[in-house]
Amino acid sequence: MTEEKTGRVATAVGFLSGVIACLDAIRDVKTLWPPDALWQVLQRPRRLELVAGIALMVVSLIITSFRKRTA
Repeated sequence: MTEEKTGRVATAVGFLSGVIACLDAIRDVKTLWPPDALWQVLQRPRRLELVAGIALMVVSLIITSFRKRTA
């Protein structure tokens, strides 16, 4: 695989890991909206997992935008 393709695969895996982490954090929650109600329902470890999943997705999107600008 080329270096560009390897980078794209790594970014995609990071984004999907973030999505899976977010879905795992909210899997047993009945209230999803509004966000502050969701936040109050989540326990501390689940909050951390949700924030980490969102961070993974955001970092993946930022890396993708930088990669498109330089290409």
